[in-house]
Amino acid sequence: MKVIISGAGRVGRGIATRLAQGSNTVTVIDTDSELIRDITTDLDVRGYVGNGAYPDVLARAGIADADMIIAVTHSDEVNMVACQVAHSIFGVPTKVARIRAQSYLESEYNDLYSREHMPIDIIISPEVEIGRTVLRRLAVPGARDVVPFAEDRIQLLGVEVDEDTPIIATPISQISGLFPDLLARVVGIKRDGAIFAPNPTDPLEAGDTAYIVTETSQSRRLLDILGKTEEAARQIIIIGGGNIGRYVAKQLESRRDIRVRLIELNKAVAEEAATELKRTVVLHGDAMNAALQEEAGVPSAEIVLCLTDNDQTNILSGVLAKSMGAKAVGALINEVSMQKLKDELSIDMVIDPRGSTVSSVLRHVRRGRIIDVFELDSGGAEVMEGEVLETSPLAGKPVSFAEAEDGIAIGAIIRGERIIAPVPDVVVRPGDRVVLLAEADSLEDVEQLFRVSMDYF
Repeated sequence: MKVIISGAGRVGRGIATRLAQGSNTVTVIDTDSELIRDITTDLDVRGYVGNGAYPDVLARAGIADADMIIAVTHSDEVNMVACQVAHSIFGVPTKVARIRAQSYLESEYNDLYSREHMPIDIIISPEVEIGRTVLRRLAVPGARDVVPFAEDRIQLLGVEVDEDTPIIATPISQISGLFPDLLARVVGIKRDGAIFAPNPTDPLEAGDTAYIVTETSQSRRLLDILGKTEEAARQIIIIGGGNIGRYVAKQLESRRDIRVRLIELNKAVAEEAATELKRTVVLHGDAMNAALQEEAGVPSAEIVLCLTDNDQTNILSGVLAKSMGAKAVGALINEVSMQKLKDELSIDMVIDPRGSTVSSVLRHVRRGRIIDVFELDSGGAEVMEGEVLETSPLAGKPVSFAEAEDGIAIGAIIRGERIIAPVPDVVVRPGDRVVLLAEADSLEDVEQLFRVSMDYF
């Protein structure tokens, strides 16, 4: 697939990094020559300096025979125009635009993006994706990651394993036998900084993060069994009143049993948040000021969410909140090297904006019968939901056929309204949907299982 990416910032670079790992031809455009120099030095991509909405710049970048344009600059309007130009002049089949302003995203304006008006096929909002990630993790306390599949009938839970975890040192194949009436399939283990699909004889070790597929209705019970019981937060402090902080606060306002307070440094942004939010108390000031955190009620808060666009502010205000007595702290951290210092910084929940955004793009870049995709560990693995076709090699074969390939683990099979545990001798039928984890090196094997053409990658 030939892809043009307009915008070489954090979002554009994250998408380029992931797409360049496959057999795609990727070209990145940005007005900042330094960003283009860095991205072409570090990645196997081509780069052009210029405005990604200008026809002549797009033409030089090879838009005429591109399969897709992904416009992810910081300007919504530039992204929209880039998609319009790509459609009207060059006939690009698929147009993806990053749109941040919530006004553009109101459902009543959906007709704006039709082929007759402004032809954008896919809209991505990193801020909304990150906000949804935060809300899912609040809804399932005790889990490190929460990812829904199959219309949210199934969840992938990331669970940290410690010495007190009951299933420690138990071979993976025996875990389901311990809880016969509970779907709990370990499809991935992160150990020593790397993620892998486990073999049946692999045990869990202290310090691992286990990725477990289970039914959504059983998530709380599974976490109870694993000793990860936590009360849902009722007193929540949000630091940062930008798009992400306001989105999370607005969604939480629908819950009458939750009290939310928001701290914002910028006076104009704080006033805007106070106008938009109805039940949230908005405080203007510096979240790194202990007196302000005291006033906001941080010492008695069950969780403090640090959601500004500055890693340093999120980390330091989170550390301060924890030292003042906050039960838990979540921080949005862009820099991967800083994410690894989670334990040293006493941060309970690290929110990786790149993972949420890249997953939302992969969901649409993937073609064929792949329904949903979520990236784990910066591309070290992907969890997918795919539909089995009549022609698929997996149709009519047992689960053990797919798992004979290293790097693949099936977590669940959805057959109509039924959810089936993927024991080795279960036969997969055409029309089934399969949720599985694939290591990065095994993605081509998954492509063969679902009979997706090679340009899918």
